[in-house]
Amino acid sequence: MKRLGFMIYFCTTFAFAAPQAPRNPAQPDSESTEVQATIEGLLRDAACPIQNSPATATEFNRQCLFDCVKQGSPIIILTRDGTIYLPSSDPMPDADQRQHLLPFVGRFVRISGTVFERKGTRGIAIKEIKEIRDVHLNTDAK
Repeated sequence: MKRLGFMIYFCTTFAFAAPQAPRNPAQPDSESTEVQATIEGLLRDAACPIQNSPATATEFNRQCLFDCVKQGSPIIILTRDGTIYLPSSDPMPDADQRQHLLPFVGRFVRISGTVFERKGTRGIAIKEIKEIRDVHLNTDAK
C-alpha cells in the first residue's frame, strides 16, 4: 500500500513539473520570427528547385531557369544549403519585386534585409542586393 501511495505521489508531482520548452518573449504566438540578416544564393525560378532536387544554387540549367521566369514563375533565392527564401519589399504593403529582381535572375547574389520565418517558410524583405561574381556556376546541368 505504501508503494502505491508513493507511485501516485511521484507521478502527480513530476507530471506537473515536466520540462517545457522555454518561451521566447520576442517570438509572437503566431510562431513567426524576424531578424536582420544577409543571405547569399542564386536568384531563380521557384519551380525547378522544388520539383528537380538535383538543381542547386551553383548547378542548374540556365535556359530552363530563364524559360520558367519568362513564363511567370515566381522568383526566389536558393541558398547553397538548399534553403528557399521568398523575396518581398521592405516597406509594407508589399510591392512587386519582379522588375527589381529580373536583372539578377540566374546570378549568385548577396541580399541584406529583414528575414522572416513562419512555420518553415522563409522570406526576406530586401534592403540591398548585390551580385557576387566570384562564385562558379555550372549552368549546363540538367
